[in-house]
Parts: sequence; C-alpha cells; structure tokens
Amino acid sequence: MGNIPTDRPALNDQLAAHEKIKTIEELGEIARSEQARGRKVALCHGVFDLVHLGHIRHIQAARNEGDVVMVTITADRYVNKGPGRPIFPENMRAEMLASLATVDWVGINHTSSAEPILDTVRPDIYVKGSDYENPEDDVTGKIQSERDAVERHGGRIVFTRDVTFSSSSLVNRYFDIYDPPLRDYLQKVREGGGADRLLKLIDKVQDMHVVLVGDTIIDEYQYVTALGKASKENIVATLFKSGEQFAGGVIAAANHVASFCKSVEIVTTLGGNDYPEEFIREHVRPNVTLTPIRLQGRPTTRKSRYVELGYLHKLFEVYTMDDTPLDEADRKEIDRITTERVRGADVVIATDFGHGMIASSTIDTLIANSKFLAVNAQSNSGNHGYNLITRYPRADYICIDAPEARLAATDKFSDIASVIEAGLHGKIDCDNMIITHGSFGCYPFSSKTGVTRVPAFTKTVVDTVGAGDAFLTITAPLVAAGGNIEDVAFIGNAAGAIKVGIVGHRSSVEKVPLVKFVTALLK
Repeated sequence: MGNIPTDRPALNDQLAAHEKIKTIEELGEIARSEQARGRKVALCHGVFDLVHLGHIRHIQAARNEGDVVMVTITADRYVNKGPGRPIFPENMRAEMLASLATVDWVGINHTSSAEPILDTVRPDIYVKGSDYENPEDDVTGKIQSERDAVERHGGRIVFTRDVTFSSSSLVNRYFDIYDPPLRDYLQKVREGGGADRLLKLIDKVQDMHVVLVGDTIIDEYQYVTALGKASKENIVATLFKSGEQFAGGVIAAANHVASFCKSVEIVTTLGGNDYPEEFIREHVRPNVTLTPIRLQGRPTTRKSRYVELGYLHKLFEVYTMDDTPLDEADRKEIDRITTERVRGADVVIATDFGHGMIASSTIDTLIANSKFLAVNAQSNSGNHGYNLITRYPRADYICIDAPEARLAATDKFSDIASVIEAGLHGKIDCDNMIITHGSFGCYPFSSKTGVTRVPAFTKTVVDTVGAGDAFLTITAPLVAAGGNIEDVAFIGNAAGAIKVGIVGHRSSVEKVPLVKFVTALLK
C-alpha cells in the first residue's frame, strides 16, 4: 500500500485537516487496510456545498454505523445545482468536511457519478439521506445502480432519518446569488408549483420517437498560443498546441435529445468519401440511428476554429464546404428518404444550418409529412441573409435567436415582442415560438398567450457553440407534448445554461443533470 497512512491524523491544527484529504484511489487503499483489520468503512457522498445541521446528523449517523467514516464530494465541474453553484469550490468544501471530528477521510470525486467511488472504496456501509429511499423519488435516477455497486462488493446501503434541510433551498432563500429580476422570477415560479409541473413535463416525452433532418458538421478546435505579430505581415503568428474534433451539427443536436426520448433517428448528408462514417457513428448515443446520404464530389462540412489556449478565445474560423445547389438525383434521394423516415415520428426537428442539404423541396416534404415539425433555420457566417426562417411557411414550433428573428422580420430596431408578433407571426403559420437572446434570456410566444420573457440562468459562458441546438432539440418534444410555452422556455434556458459550460461538443446535455439543475433552482 506504499506510504499512505491508515491511522487518522489528530485534528490539532489546520495542516492535519488537509492531511485527511486523499485521492479516491488512496481512499480505496485505506479502506482495504482498515477492512483487513476488521474495521467497517462507512461512506457518505454528495455536494456538501453549504454544510448544515442535516449534514452533521447525517455524518454522525454514518459514524454510528461504521468504524471509519469517509466522505466524498462532487467536483465543481459536475455540480448541477444552477447558476452560482457551488458557492464553495471543491477544495474549500473538502477542507470544511475534513475539519469535522466525525470525519476520518475526505476525497473529491472527479467523475459524474458515485459508482466509480463505490467500486474503488467498496464501503461496508453506504449512507444516503431518506430522500433517496424511494427510487421513484430520486431525481438522479441513480440510486439503484449505486445500491447494486455497493452490494456487488458485499456492502449495504443505509438511509438516515433525521432532521433534513436542502442546501439549495437555504442558498435560494438566504444567499443573493441571483440578480433581483431572476430571483423574483424564480420565486414566482416556485409559488406557482412550477417544479413538479416542469419535472412531469420532462418525463412526459420519454417514450417519443424523434427524427432530426439536417447538416452534419465536423467541428474542429485547433488550440494555439500567440507568438506575436509576424515580422513581415500584418498578422498574428501562433503556435499549434493540440486539437479536438467533434461530431457537430445535427449529430450533436440528436445527442442532446437522445437522453430525454426513447429513440432518435438522424437523416443527414456526408461527403462522398472524405470522412470516415465510423467517426460519426462512434459519436452518437446508443439510442440514435444514423441514416447518412453520401454526396459524391462534395466534402462533409467542416468548421475549423483556431482557439487561444487558456481563455478559449476564438481567433478565426475556416469553412470546408460546398453549399452550391444539389444535383437533382441527390435532392430527390434526400426527399425520398426524408419522407420515409419522418412519417410516424412523434416529433420531426429540422436543424437547418443552411449548408446545402435542405432545399425548398425538402422543406415541402417536411411540412407535408411531419406530425409535429420543429425548425431552426440558422444564420451563420456561411449563409448570412440566405437562410431565413421564412423559408418555412409553416411549422408547429420555431426556435431561433434574436438576430435571426430580426433578419427574417426585416426589423432591426423594434422590441423583440413586436418582431415576433408583428413580424414573424404574420409571415409564418406557427403558433409556438421561442426567440433566444443570450444574456437577456429568451422570449416564448404562443398565439394563445402572446410574448413573455424568461431571464437567463447564467452569465458564465465557456463556449456558445451548439447552445441553440441544445435548446431547440430538448424543447421541441416538450412543445409537442402540450407543454405551456413558458414552462418549455424555462427548461430550455436551463439546458442552454448547462451547454454554455461545455467546450464544443465534449459532452451533451443529459436528462439527470438538467433535472437536478431545475430542481435546485426551484427549491
């Protein structure tokens, strides 16, 4: 076991508290040694952002069950508690717990679930709060897999029943972590019973079959550091450090909705032979079916962004694409396959990036054959002004951003409500729209209720790439399920807030983190 001490250090100074903080692997070694000596190891796991009496009683209950108490906390990047959370960073949370006499050892979990910890530590007793005792009430959906992991190694799970508090509720009530408009808005939703309604709406779409139609995009991030101005040119020289490739466009969009709905299918186009299809298939979720159409003589659309390492500032972007009109044979093949696939789907989502796949005939095909059609027609550097949402005369749900709405309405200066009601709604047969507006939040519209506003849930942005696609694909089934448009917008804002914290498409917005985010906001 090396030089790792197994005897708990005396808590006589601050250094001793720090010595109690170990890696998960070290905790596993300590647990093996203690168990070999006949001592029982009890493990508690959670965020422990705001340590309160409920936590103290919970840990004391663990002490009553075992001889050695270990507490592991969720690392900052995996805390899905809403904007401004965690209040205390992981090192401070670990130090607070290590300072408790009832705690023997502390670790930080750098994964998204507790199962790797349970497989490493293999506790004799895994201690959870009573709110996890009924699996049906567990918003994470993971308590059963955690129980299985504990029992797989001969341990047992114990549920504590004592005074309980919610850290999120205490934070929401007593800490000013939200701007006043957002704080007031969240209180209004709480008082209206919003949490239960929103979670039921999310669960309502779990059996849906969704088909997405749109362009595949290979998103490349080339990470560089600046060297300085070139001596003979008016350019900045950079040094290449590393790179990443992501399956973006409709592929990334499908992966977001796949966590919420039973089955997802993608109808898309790929270059004739420039990019291995295996790369795309490796980057789709298990419940996503890929139907690619090869376009001979054309490349798979690729966007290479050169990004300053460290701050993730994007310096410039290079497109590789051919967005000229398709050959008639290719266009007819796309329309034929689209017709076959969208019929019978509960929801059809057109992720139209304006890079050549979705022609006017394909739009007609989508409108004629879709039970419920949701659309985003994106305006980007490669199509600016040529791919407006007004290409779609009818849709059941539209989700675009404010600049795209203004372009389509040919209205640069009016307020967004006027742009939606007097501009877009007059040009497109669509009764449900949401216009996203960055740090201003979003503006949901229904022909029944008019325009309202939902504030943004975060102002901390790591990367905006793909945020609109996550918003669209997660909210489209909710609208199809009959969700109130403002409730849908709330969930969409939560999805967007999670997505802007992810670099590129390293991961997708998933159901469990989103449910935890919404729940924490409204406690």
